[in-house]
Parts: sequence; structure tokens; C-alpha cells
Amino acid sequence: MRPEYREEPCRSALNRVQGMPFKWSLNPYMGCVHRCTFCYVRSFELRADRPADGRYGRTIRVKINIPAVLRRELARRTWQRELVAIGAATDPYQPAEGRYRLTRGCLEALRDARTPLSIVTRGPMIIRDVDVLQEAARRAEVEINFSVPTLDMDVWRRTEPGTAPPRQRLRAVRTLVDAGIRAGVGMAPILPGLTDAPDQLATVVRAARDAGATHVWCNVVHLQPGTREHFFESLEREWPELLPRYREMFERTYLDRKIADPIRAQVAALRKEFGIEDRRTYKLEPPPDPEQLSLAV
Repeated sequence: MRPEYREEPCRSALNRVQGMPFKWSLNPYMGCVHRCTFCYVRSFELRADRPADGRYGRTIRVKINIPAVLRRELARRTWQRELVAIGAATDPYQPAEGRYRLTRGCLEALRDARTPLSIVTRGPMIIRDVDVLQEAARRAEVEINFSVPTLDMDVWRRTEPGTAPPRQRLRAVRTLVDAGIRAGVGMAPILPGLTDAPDQLATVVRAARDAGATHVWCNVVHLQPGTREHFFESLEREWPELLPRYREMFERTYLDRKIADPIRAQVAALRKEFGIEDRRTYKLEPPPDPEQLSLAV
């Protein structure tokens, strides 16, 4: 089935966030055709009385006016140029962006407002906007995070049915880093019994290093209501032998630290072993802030 795209204007662009490392998020689209089986957004959809099952991702809301609304919000005298996280609830570089270019319009607005930004994506389409990202990085902090939880092609096909292959994402990392943009890999989510074997983790970290990733981080899957039911259905269909273990592990939303902490420790050790660091051949230094220059006169 082809997704249905609903063009709907938005009243606001920026969303205030609590309990996260950032205070503001931005999502040009709602709904995601990637349809990852483990997507935590399914739990939000369930709470909003929207489909969290296999129907999720069949309807995409396109916030057709979001670049203009964002410009108005960034122009307010109260705006403090705080970090804006793009892609917290849906991928900003899913296929719709090729047509609507809303993410690019938002990046241009953030660039012009000298506002720091971060992006989480599985979409190699981001390299189309390398010019805007370079300009933005000269004015404020810019960080790109590519989700690459595994390079196991079988697991990828079954758990991320609508995404680009992982190695395409790594090639996009290389393109961004070569352009002087801070770009790294988020191994998220790692799935116990599927993608947490030592050799699997090492393969991803090594590939990230080879792609020039400036940083690598990881997160272990958590399953809230809505996500849990859909993920268990996929396990029953694809890996039924793992379902009893997952039911035991996820009586609650988050994994026991006895399971999660060793995985995080392995990734930390691999990050050190493979020497992951910011190795950009050149870095885009932000120019002095005009406001600060005026204060120094």
C-alpha cells in the first residue's frame, strides 16, 4: 500500500520537551513510512488513540507551512537560540522530504536564526542538504546522528522494512564528515538476541570508524505499550523462539540494567578500541556572534 499524505498546516513548529538533553524538538512530518517494528513513537500514537499496529506509517501528516511558522517563532525576542532536535518523533528525511522539502526549509530558517541543531535520521537523502548544513555549522553547533543499529542484512530487512540499507547511511556519514560537518552513528536500538552479539557490535563500530564518524553512541531497546504489542507480533512471526525471552525481559518498559549495562559497556570499549574521535579533515568554525561583538566594542 502506498502511504496517504495529508497536507495540513500547523499552528506551531517548535515543541517544548521535558526530560531530554534538549528543550525543543521539531518534526516537519508526523507518521513515518519506515515502519520500524521497534519504533517508540507507536506508544505515543496509542495514547493519542491513533493506530500503533501495522497501520502506523500508512498516513503521513505533512506540515505544509512549517518553515514559515518556524521563522516566526525564531524571530521572537524571547528566543534564546537553544538547541533544536529534529527527528525526535519521525524521520525528517523519509521519502516525503524529496517532494516537500520541508526539512530543508526548516534548516534554512535555523541557519538564518543562528540556532544550534541536531538531527537523528535513517535517511541518506540528507546529503542533498549538505550546503545548508555547512552554512548552519558556520553559525551555530550542528550535529547529525545516523541510526545504524546493525549491519546484519537479515535483521535490518525484518525490523526496518521501509529504511535505506545501513551501509548507504554510512556512506552519507562519510559525505557529511568530508564536508566538515559533525556526523556520527547511533546504534539504536540494540536488540538483545538479535543484534547484541560481540561480533555484531564490533562490525558496526568498526564500520562507523571507517566512515569517519565523529562519535558513536548506543541505546538498548525499550518497549512501551503500543510498541510492545507490535514488536511482539513481529517476533512471533519472524523469530518465534525469542518471544518467551522477550516477554520475560519486558514485563516492564525498560530492560533490567543487568542486561542493558553490559551491552553499553561493550560499545564503550569498542569505541575506545577503534579510536572513534572527531577526525574531520577540516572543521567549520562558527564566526563571532554579532551581538557579542557589539558588546565588546
